[in-house]
Amino acid sequence: MPRIPSPLIAAAGLVGGYAVARWTKKRPLGGVVLAGAGAVAAREWQQVGGVKASVGLSSAYVAAFAGSHPLAKKIGAWPAVFSVAGGMAAASWAVTRGK
Repeated sequence: MPRIPSPLIAAAGLVGGYAVARWTKKRPLGGVVLAGAGAVAAREWQQVGGVKASVGLSSAYVAAFAGSHPLAKKIGAWPAVFSVAGGMAAASWAVTRGK
């Protein structure tokens, strides 16, 4: 079975988590989506890049989530989410490319 690229998983987790929280008006449900995608991505990062890559990218994933909140106050919610998702996808690709 083909693997889903970890940059896509990470970006989808950030966007999907926000979308679920916003549309259902249940923030914990969005958190489940965010955490689930983060766990799958972390497993991929560990398999492809090792423990250091997994820990570093998982930390970046949490930082992207946290950073989207103050950024949203400056540029709006959706632009902030798409910005941090794009940044997270780029970081994931940079660390795991070619492996």
